[in-house]
Order: sequence, then C-alpha cells, then structure tokens
Amino acid sequence: MQVKRIPVGSYAANCYILIDESTKECAVIDPGGDGEELIKYIDELQVNVKLILLTHGHADHTGAVGQLKERFKVSAHIHKNDGDFINSGEFMFGPLKYKGETVILNTDVTEESIFKVGNLVIKAIETPGHTLGGVCYLVEDKIFTGDTLFLRSIGRTDLIGGDFFTLINSIKNKLLVLDEDINVFPGHGPQTTIKYERENNPFI
Repeated sequence: MQVKRIPVGSYAANCYILIDESTKECAVIDPGGDGEELIKYIDELQVNVKLILLTHGHADHTGAVGQLKERFKVSAHIHKNDGDFINSGEFMFGPLKYKGETVILNTDVTEESIFKVGNLVIKAIETPGHTLGGVCYLVEDKIFTGDTLFLRSIGRTDLIGGDFFTLINSIKNKLLVLDEDINVFPGHGPQTTIKYERENNPFI
C-alpha cells in the first residue's frame, strides 16, 4: 500500500490517499478542503478513487467531500452520530453543501465496518471522545486516527460531542492495545507510532 498525505484547508488537516499499487484503486480519507488542488493531485496519480472515508464530521475534515463526490462519482462514509450533527447544522459540523445542494453521506460506519479497495482491507474502529462519531481506520500496519490521537497529543474535547474521559478511554482501550509497530497517521501534524505514544504521550 502507498500512502499520500496532503495537508488541506486553513487548518492544514491531513487528507490521506490510500493506494493499492497492484490495482491502482484508492480510498480518500478526510478531504477537508482545497478540493480543486486535491482533484488535480489525484488525477496526476492516475488512480481510481473508489470511496471517501471520514474520521469525523468537523468541517476542516469534510470541506471538499462534495467536490470529490461529484468528480469521482463515489460514496462518502461517516459514523451516524457525526452525520446527524452535520445534517442538523451543528457548529463545526455543517450543514455540508456543495453548489448550494446538501452533500449526501452514507452514515453507515460502525465498529463492524470493513471497506475493501483493491486488495486493501480497511477496518473501522469507533473512537468517540473528540466527537461522538469519531472513527479510526486500520489498514495493514497503519492506522488513520483523525483528531483522536496525535504525535504526543490528543484531540480537543471542548466542542459539541467531545468528552475528555471518553477520548482517553478510546485511546487506551482501542488504540494503545494495537501492535506497537503500527504507524499512526493523525488528522493534523506528523505521523508517529503506537509504541512511541505509549511511552511518550503526556495525556495517557
């Protein structure tokens, strides 16, 4: 698997493109902004976008979903809890629109969800705390944590749906129990590893 990271939007949220090199199929995680630049970059990669996955519903992670859905004719998937916040127009979530029209999301991501892209098997892990519908995506030896876990830090919990103790519980019981060599690709900033965060993250 090849992973491309593109910081997008005013908050420099990490958008990830997960490419199965044998089939050139790919998934896009958290296209948070700069839609035209993202589309140009993806076109230059000469890959076939199969779906969009969202770690949570904050606007800095969802802002370009409408553009990518229109260009690549694919579905976008999110946990129902955050999908509901987007649809209600809750601050920091939505409503999510493109060209004046509501962007339709598949609110079908759960702890049991598995998405297949080429030969890649992408497993969803529910990690509420930053938001009610926070999700991480595990693929091979890599996990994409959105705003749940960062290098030596964790997501903020002072916005609607956030809860510090829920977030710490998610990190300790869902992420830190994974193999220590798993690489962590967060929603902002540089990557890290499970081992490094176990040993160095001051919040846990």
